[in-house]
Amino acid sequence: MGFGLAGGGPNAGANAVYAERGTIRAVGETRELELQLAGRDYESVDWDGAYVLPGLADSHMHLSMQGVKLEALDFSDTTSKTGMLRQIRERAERTPRGEWIVGLNWNENAFTPAAPPLIDELNEAAGEHPLYLTRTCFHAYLANGEAFRRAGISDDTPDPPSGAFGRDESGRLNGWVYEEASKLLTAVQPQPDYAAKKAAIRRACRHALSLGLTAAHTEDLRYLGGIDAMRRIHRELREEGLFFRSHQLIFHDCLDEAESLGLTAGDGDEWLRIGAVKIFSDGAIGGRTALLNAPYSDAPDTSGMAIHPRAKLHGMTARARSLGFPIAVHAIGDGAAELTLGAMEAYPLTGISHLPDRFIHAQVLDAALLERMTKLQLIADIQPRFVASDFPWVLERVGPERTGYLYAWKKMLDAGVVCAGGSDAPIEPLNPLLGIHAAVTRRRPDSAEPAEGYLPGERLGTAEAVSLFTEGSARAAAEQGERGRIAPGFAADFTALDRDIFAGPDALLQAGVRMTVVNGEVAYQG
Repeated sequence: MGFGLAGGGPNAGANAVYAERGTIRAVGETRELELQLAGRDYESVDWDGAYVLPGLADSHMHLSMQGVKLEALDFSDTTSKTGMLRQIRERAERTPRGEWIVGLNWNENAFTPAAPPLIDELNEAAGEHPLYLTRTCFHAYLANGEAFRRAGISDDTPDPPSGAFGRDESGRLNGWVYEEASKLLTAVQPQPDYAAKKAAIRRACRHALSLGLTAAHTEDLRYLGGIDAMRRIHRELREEGLFFRSHQLIFHDCLDEAESLGLTAGDGDEWLRIGAVKIFSDGAIGGRTALLNAPYSDAPDTSGMAIHPRAKLHGMTARARSLGFPIAVHAIGDGAAELTLGAMEAYPLTGISHLPDRFIHAQVLDAALLERMTKLQLIADIQPRFVASDFPWVLERVGPERTGYLYAWKKMLDAGVVCAGGSDAPIEPLNPLLGIHAAVTRRRPDSAEPAEGYLPGERLGTAEAVSLFTEGSARAAAEQGERGRIAPGFAADFTALDRDIFAGPDALLQAGVRMTVVNGEVAYQG
């Protein structure tokens, strides 16, 4: 075969793998395996000295929105309010009169000064077009006057229970939209048809394969419209020859459909499996909607926002348990962590599902919360790449008294909490090597400062960081006996790179994907 197993380990020195019907049957030296297979009909794939990892899997992203991002007005690389307004004007000039302009991934913290355009500037830039722009965290948005008008929102419209509209000192709408207040605006936008939804998933899967990903844990039901459409799209893509695995979280609003279809966690096949019930407990630190136990250090008038009150969160957990599901809860702030762990403790998972509960993000913790996490046998879904986007401004948000357990990946692993690695794409780049780099360095890839990284005690070794995207992701899906390792009996999923990423952090940034193999099939070749 001609390859090296990256990072060595129990298969150090091996340079060939024999797979049959999608499963690894033997790992060893090329000549040894050729002798074992003498007289048998098999196809040989030459990796020409590539460095091979177990197939990388992103444990938390959104395939549908990643597919949308690949064609949308994207502000990921925008570094000023002026640049953002210029992009809006350019899109408005080539958009038919009166049609919606939508965009995503703006981040005012990357601007100088750190402020986005507000409603009057948005009105001028968009002209007659309704405008709806999603912040990088997907928990705050900007809209112009025409968008508010079409949604029936005025200065007098009250805030919904789980959201808010930004207002100036006089009470006038200023363009900001927070959390579930966004539903009023998305409800009046043109909805994609089935073909557009399928095309978005196809684009995202192909992009993921080109980055060396063999699988993704995703929640797409809010975009796709339901479980039936999601299953149909993935079945058709598979029949069309797209080799990519997905583990699908079920948004809590779709539980009735799951019940009507007789589905529960773990159902599916080697290509698509049903996972936990996805619930939001709070928002994001960037928009100050993540729920903290004490006020924000840079905004003492707010502690964030609970998406659901305690009683409702407990009720949603009980409902999931009654149908055989674990829960996967978005919880960023320590206040949301309290709510989330309380619901998991009140409704134990034992005896209900072999899949674990999932604590998503876990960005602000404390010692007591971490101890409670260790007792629940949950999975912490962490996104290492956040450190490249959120520091240093996040330090001002939370203040010095909370930094001891801020993005505390090393503390979680040392305490025995199983962590899985994801990107939260399209919020962050989907490239898993960027996530691994962030876990190892705790800084941006385009900066050597700070040399030791932010909160350097939480840096991971390269093997630990890679494991987040291999064994960690497998354990999050209760697939630790099937995926995440290169060993006999495991799935023939491989990520083949052009260099050894264990040579140092720079190698992570320079590495290219030679081949992505899924279930023994070459799904991408660079």
